[in-house]
Amino acid sequence: MKIAIAGATGRMGKMLIEAVLNTSDTQLVGAIEHAGSSQVGEDAGAFLGKKTGVTITTDIAAALSGAEYLIDFTRPEGTMAHLAVAQKTGSKMIIGTTGLNAEQLDSLKIASKNLAIVFAPNMSVGVNVTFKLLEVAAKMLSEGYDIEVIEAHHRHKVDAPSGTALRMGEVIAEALGEKLDEVAVFAREGHTGERKQGSIGFATIRGGDIVGDHTVLFAGEGERIEISHKSSSRQSYAQGSLRAARFLQKQATGLFDMQDVLGLRN
Repeated sequence: MKIAIAGATGRMGKMLIEAVLNTSDTQLVGAIEHAGSSQVGEDAGAFLGKKTGVTITTDIAAALSGAEYLIDFTRPEGTMAHLAVAQKTGSKMIIGTTGLNAEQLDSLKIASKNLAIVFAPNMSVGVNVTFKLLEVAAKMLSEGYDIEVIEAHHRHKVDAPSGTALRMGEVIAEALGEKLDEVAVFAREGHTGERKQGSIGFATIRGGDIVGDHTVLFAGEGERIEISHKSSSRQSYAQGSLRAARFLQKQATGLFDMQDVLGLRN
C-alpha cells in the first residue's frame, strides 16, 4: 500500500511514518507539512536516522501524486485542503482529525460519493471496542444511573472535549434514543442546581504528556460502574490507521468509521 502522511513532523505524524516504514505491506510515498515548518525539505525519515527518499513538502498534489492512501491527523482546515486534492488524485483517506464543524463533516459526506474515506475521532482498536461496550452498557443501564464522561490529554491539545469523548457521548446518547446536543452538559460552575435526569456530563483535564485517558462513569444508587480506556502510546492509533487502510483496499467509495473497519457495526 502506497501511503502519504499529513502532518509529517508532528507527534502523530512521526509515529505514523515509523509504523509505515516498519510494516511489510506498506510503503511511504509522501509526507506533507505546513509552510511554517523548519523541517520542510528534509527526508521524512530523518528523525529516525533513516533515508526514505521521501522529502517533506508543502505541495499537497506532489505528495499525493503516487499515493493510494493519505493518513491525516492534522487540523480541520488542513484536512479540508488535503481532501480537495485527494479528490483529484483519487487517494483514499484515513482521517483522525478532530474538531470538524458541521459544514466540514458535510464536505466529507459529499466527497465520499466519489472517494473511499475512513473518518474516526480515534483509530485505536481498543477505543473502538470500548465504544461497543458503552453501547451495550448504556442500554442495560438506561434507568437509575447518571452518566459522566471524563477525559484527560496532554497540555498541547487544542480542542475540548476530545473527539473521542464526544464520540463516547454520541454512542451513549444514540443507545438511549437521544441526541447528544440535547442532553450534554459541558460546563458546571457556581450554583448549578441538582443534576438533570438523563443528562450526560463531560469533564476535561489537560496537563503534562498524557496521551489520552477516557472514562465513562455510570453512577447509580449503591454502585458505580466505570468503563475506561487509557493510552500510553500513540502506536495504537498508528496501527489502527494501517488497519483502516487495509479495509479501504476493498472499498471504491463511501464514508466509514472504525466500527466498520473492525466489523462492530452490528
